[in-house]
Amino acid sequence: MTTKSRETGMSLLVDTSVWSLAFRRDSPPQLPEVIELKRALESGDEIVVTGLIVQELLQGFNRPKAQAQILDYFKSLLLISPDQEDHIKAAELHNRCRKKGIQTGTIDALLAQLCIRHDFHILTTDKDFTHISKVVGIKIWSAP
Repeated sequence: MTTKSRETGMSLLVDTSVWSLAFRRDSPPQLPEVIELKRALESGDEIVVTGLIVQELLQGFNRPKAQAQILDYFKSLLLISPDQEDHIKAAELHNRCRKKGIQTGTIDALLAQLCIRHDFHILTTDKDFTHISKVVGIKIWSAP
Protein backbone atom coordinates (compact mmCIF):
# COMPACT_ATOMS: atom_id res chain seq x y z
CA MET A 1 0.00 0.00 0.00
CA THR A 2 1.38 3.42 -0.88
CA THR A 3 0.23 6.78 0.37
CA LYS A 4 0.93 10.40 -0.32
CA SER A 5 2.86 12.50 2.21
CA ARG A 6 0.44 15.38 2.55
CA GLU A 7 -2.02 13.45 4.72
CA THR A 8 -2.83 15.03 8.04
CA GLY A 9 -1.38 13.44 11.13
CA MET A 10 1.04 11.19 9.28
CA SER A 11 4.12 9.98 11.12
CA LEU A 12 7.11 8.94 9.03
CA LEU A 13 9.50 6.20 10.02
CA VAL A 14 12.53 7.13 7.94
CA ASP A 15 14.59 4.16 6.82
CA THR A 16 18.39 4.07 6.79
CA SER A 17 18.38 4.16 2.99
CA VAL A 18 16.96 7.70 2.97
CA TRP A 19 19.04 9.01 5.87
CA SER A 20 22.27 7.77 4.32
CA LEU A 21 21.48 9.59 1.07
CA ALA A 22 20.56 12.76 2.96
CA PHE A 23 23.82 12.72 4.95
CA ARG A 24 26.12 12.26 1.96
CA ARG A 25 29.22 14.47 1.91
CA ASP A 26 28.51 15.65 -1.62
CA SER A 27 25.13 17.13 -2.26
CA PRO A 28 22.31 14.68 -1.62
CA PRO A 29 20.62 13.33 -4.73
CA GLN A 30 17.37 14.98 -5.71
CA LEU A 31 15.35 11.83 -5.08
CA PRO A 32 11.73 12.31 -4.02
CA GLU A 33 12.37 10.50 -0.72
CA VAL A 34 15.26 12.82 0.22
CA ILE A 35 13.21 15.86 -0.79
CA GLU A 36 10.31 14.59 1.35
CA LEU A 37 12.61 14.06 4.34
CA LYS A 38 13.85 17.64 4.07
CA ARG A 39 10.27 18.92 3.71
CA ALA A 40 9.13 16.91 6.74
CA LEU A 41 12.06 18.14 8.85
CA GLU A 42 11.42 21.78 7.90
CA SER A 43 7.67 21.60 8.50
CA GLY A 44 7.96 19.86 11.86
CA ASP A 45 6.17 16.68 10.81
CA GLU A 46 6.61 13.76 13.18
CA ILE A 47 9.65 11.77 12.12
CA VAL A 48 10.36 8.53 13.90
CA VAL A 49 13.55 6.47 14.13
CA THR A 50 14.72 3.40 15.98
CA GLY A 51 18.02 2.55 17.58
CA LEU A 52 18.71 0.12 14.74
CA ILE A 53 18.52 2.93 12.19
CA VAL A 54 20.85 5.10 14.27
CA GLN A 55 23.26 2.18 14.58
CA GLU A 56 23.21 1.43 10.85
CA LEU A 57 23.91 5.08 10.04
CA LEU A 58 26.76 5.38 12.51
CA GLN A 59 28.30 2.18 11.13
CA GLY A 60 28.14 3.63 7.62
CA PHE A 61 29.57 7.04 8.51
CA ASN A 62 32.70 6.54 10.56
CA ARG A 63 34.06 10.11 10.37
CA PRO A 64 33.62 11.81 13.76
CA LYS A 65 32.15 14.95 12.18
CA ALA A 66 29.54 12.94 10.27
CA GLN A 67 28.65 10.92 13.35
CA ALA A 68 28.25 14.08 15.42
CA GLN A 69 25.96 15.55 12.74
CA ILE A 70 23.84 12.39 12.71
CA LEU A 71 23.54 12.32 16.50
CA ASP A 72 22.65 16.01 16.54
CA TYR A 73 19.82 15.49 14.03
CA PHE A 74 18.46 12.56 15.97
CA LYS A 75 18.24 14.42 19.30
CA SER A 76 15.03 16.12 18.21
CA LEU A 77 13.36 13.05 16.68
CA LEU A 78 11.09 10.53 18.32
CA LEU A 79 13.12 7.38 19.07
CA ILE A 80 10.99 4.28 19.45
CA SER A 81 12.11 0.93 20.78
CA PRO A 82 10.61 -2.40 19.81
CA ASP A 83 9.38 -4.60 22.61
CA GLN A 84 9.31 -8.39 22.79
CA GLU A 85 5.94 -8.58 21.04
CA ASP A 86 7.34 -6.54 18.13
CA HIS A 87 10.16 -9.05 17.72
CA ILE A 88 7.71 -11.97 17.82
CA LYS A 89 5.43 -10.29 15.26
CA ALA A 90 8.44 -9.40 13.06
CA ALA A 91 9.48 -13.06 13.02
CA GLU A 92 5.93 -14.03 12.04
CA LEU A 93 5.98 -11.38 9.31
CA HIS A 94 9.33 -12.69 8.05
CA ASN A 95 7.98 -16.25 7.93
CA ARG A 96 4.79 -15.17 6.14
CA CYS A 97 6.87 -13.39 3.51
CA ARG A 98 9.18 -16.38 3.10
CA LYS A 99 6.17 -18.67 2.51
CA LYS A 100 5.17 -16.31 -0.33
CA GLY A 101 8.69 -16.43 -1.79
CA ILE A 102 9.69 -12.98 -0.53
CA GLN A 103 13.07 -12.66 1.17
CA THR A 104 12.96 -10.29 4.11
CA GLY A 105 15.86 -9.16 6.26
CA THR A 106 15.60 -9.19 10.04
CA ILE A 107 15.78 -5.41 10.37
CA ASP A 108 13.33 -4.78 7.52
CA ALA A 109 10.84 -7.18 9.11
CA LEU A 110 11.15 -5.37 12.44
CA LEU A 111 10.76 -1.93 10.83
CA ALA A 112 7.68 -3.15 8.96
CA GLN A 113 6.24 -4.48 12.22
CA LEU A 114 6.82 -1.14 13.95
CA CYS A 115 5.04 0.61 11.07
CA ILE A 116 2.08 -1.73 11.43
CA ARG A 117 1.89 -1.43 15.22
CA HIS A 118 2.18 2.36 15.33
CA ASP A 119 0.48 3.16 12.00
CA PHE A 120 3.61 4.81 10.61
CA HIS A 121 4.31 5.44 6.95
CA ILE A 122 7.77 4.25 5.96
CA LEU A 123 9.94 6.62 3.94
CA THR A 124 12.42 4.42 2.12
CA THR A 125 14.24 3.79 -1.14
CA ASP A 126 14.53 0.09 -0.28
CA LYS A 127 12.29 -1.85 -2.68
CA ASP A 128 12.14 -4.77 -0.24
CA PHE A 129 9.38 -2.90 1.59
CA THR A 130 7.29 -2.89 -1.59
CA HIS A 131 7.56 -6.67 -1.64
CA ILE A 132 6.74 -6.89 2.08
CA SER A 133 3.66 -4.71 1.52
CA LYS A 134 2.25 -7.40 -0.79
CA VAL A 135 2.01 -9.69 2.25
CA VAL A 136 1.26 -7.28 5.11
CA GLY A 137 -0.36 -3.86 5.22
CA ILE A 138 2.50 -1.43 5.59
CA LYS A 139 2.09 2.12 4.36
CA ILE A 140 4.90 3.21 2.07
CA TRP A 141 5.31 6.89 1.28
CA SER A 142 5.23 7.64 -2.43
CA ALA A 143 5.89 10.82 -4.33
CA PRO A 144 2.79 12.86 -5.22
